[in-house]
Amino acid sequence: MRHADLQPFEFVDIWDVTNGARLETYVIEGEAGSGCICINGAAAHLVKKNDLVIIASHRYVLEGESVPEPKVIFVDSHNKPVH
Repeated sequence: MRHADLQPFEFVDIWDVTNGARLETYVIEGEAGSGCICINGAAAHLVKKNDLVIIASHRYVLEGESVPEPKVIFVDSHNKPVH
């Protein structure tokens, strides 16, 4: 969450590259540094452990407000950022 500037309860899209599932949900903060990404509730039927996923956050921009630069973070098999 820290590397991606995600905030608790921020809405995100989850795109499962492994099976093609797409869903919208929100962020719940877990243990810092754990690298754990969990899908809870009914959405857990759509995304399985070890699936490759893309997490995309987005927000509305008001007229005249500057558009933030996109931030892309790649992670290893333990969800640790790689550079």
